[in-house]
Amino acid sequence: MIRFNNVIKKFGEKPVLRGFNLHVHPGETISLVGTSGAGKSVTLKHMVRLLRATEGEVLIDGVNINQIDGKALEEVRKRFGYLFQSAALLQWLTVFENVALPLRENRKFPEREINERVERVLEKVGLLEAAEKLPADISGGMQKRAGLARAVVTEPDILLYDEPTSGLDPVTSRTIDELIATLQKDLGVTSVVVTHDMISALTISDRIAMLHQGTVLEVTPPREFLQSKNEVVRGFLDSQCINPNFFDDFPERMLK
Repeated sequence: MIRFNNVIKKFGEKPVLRGFNLHVHPGETISLVGTSGAGKSVTLKHMVRLLRATEGEVLIDGVNINQIDGKALEEVRKRFGYLFQSAALLQWLTVFENVALPLRENRKFPEREINERVERVLEKVGLLEAAEKLPADISGGMQKRAGLARAVVTEPDILLYDEPTSGLDPVTSRTIDELIATLQKDLGVTSVVVTHDMISALTISDRIAMLHQGTVLEVTPPREFLQSKNEVVRGFLDSQCINPNFFDDFPERMLK
């Protein structure tokens, strides 16, 4: 589905990705974790060609998106939904209008279908009653859910999440985690999640990739990730007080 082959990304003379290799499988949820500056958000932006690799290949179903532009690139980007860290809602539009925006930008959708799709996804994320409210009138967690509704309303194949629980309290964060897991199960999408939140990564992911200094240090299922002997991985887990017995005490309903 998505493959990075020996990708190098430099900003000026500074390398951010250094021989980066990663394979994202169809239908899985993979979380990218690591310290600030490890290259997580940069990796996400390469997937939709918001950034172009300095060297190497970024393949979407075998198509190297470093080598396409115009209509071909536009068609690849249509396969993606993107939840930005800030939710990135337009403050002068209602929740309904924000979610409808990507459908209205694509003129092939008649208004009746737009209304049906928007109402359906707002109900799925629990925001139907807030449809006519402005972003300033709803909580941060509700804004994230609205951003997620906008990301899925076009029925993409791939969902990209940039710090979906950032700035949220623990209860709201777990609500967002449950929503991500539910959407992945119901829609069968491939999900790539950039996060510093190890509870989120451990509970929603099929695999976790540890990024360090612009490379993938380790990529394994959550339970194996917890048992890693790698010093960098262990230090990252210890910094969030995550111990190898994490799953023994976590509510079963929250686990994949």
